[in-house]
Amino acid sequence: MTASPAPDRQRPAVTGFFDPQTNTISYVVRDPAGTGCAVIDSVLDIDYAAGRITHDNADRIIAFIQDNGLTLEWLIETHVHADHLSAAPYIQNHCGGKTGIGANITMVQDTFGKVFNEGTEFQRDGSQFGQLFMDGDTYRIGSLNALVLHTPGHTPACMTHVVGDAAFVGDTLFMPDGGSARADFPGGDAGQLYDSIQRVLALPDDTRLFMCHDYGPNGRDIRWETSVAEEKAHNIHVGGGKTREEFVAFREARDKTLAMPKLIIPSLQVNIRAGEIPTDDSGRPMLKVPLNGL
Repeated sequence: MTASPAPDRQRPAVTGFFDPQTNTISYVVRDPAGTGCAVIDSVLDIDYAAGRITHDNADRIIAFIQDNGLTLEWLIETHVHADHLSAAPYIQNHCGGKTGIGANITMVQDTFGKVFNEGTEFQRDGSQFGQLFMDGDTYRIGSLNALVLHTPGHTPACMTHVVGDAAFVGDTLFMPDGGSARADFPGGDAGQLYDSIQRVLALPDDTRLFMCHDYGPNGRDIRWETSVAEEKAHNIHVGGGKTREEFVAFREARDKTLAMPKLIIPSLQVNIRAGEIPTDDSGRPMLKVPLNGL
């Protein structure tokens, strides 16, 4: 299914929050006609070497919501992130809202439940989240209509959230000079990623696209908003009519040269739990380091 917003699309107000430690952009998406809002891809701060969790990024978002008199309705994860920890439970405790992720989270939970040797008490049915989205599902942020598109390739659970004239693409795409995300994690597939990108690029040309990451290629300033038209014309990995075969060959060769994300081990353990930090038998927060498992 290729779905596009209606010609008279709504225009949400979008505010980005950039985390320089992980190059992640979190978003507050607001209904300009009311107080309803959603948080997309929040970040929990971690000093991995020291084993210390803090909440500076989440506190900025909480302050924004409270200072603007907003009502938090949703905490959305575009996918199970491997490069940062979700702050969804922390923000939810302060502001409310319902968590949501793609229904294929169950596949990711099953894969990494084995990697981290999780016991039978770890549920692999996605029940840690408030809502499991299927392709084509809809929901509302205040009076705004939101549509969910399944866009796998980077991970099996990747979803693009289309809210009026804005689409939040997770790691499906980067800015035009950044290209695309890797497809070599368990369950990833370069061909699927190409197909998913084409689905995003089938949205109207003026659709605003919001990235989950930006790394400032060639020293430029950090940016996180582009458009379908700009991506189709200039994306260095898929723009200008590059074929599926060209993309797959390039992506697979490039992925073989990439190191694992620095925070993949803590991120996956936390994010498959909807942002909750695992504990040991005594109830203390505790992370595992599987050897030769990734």
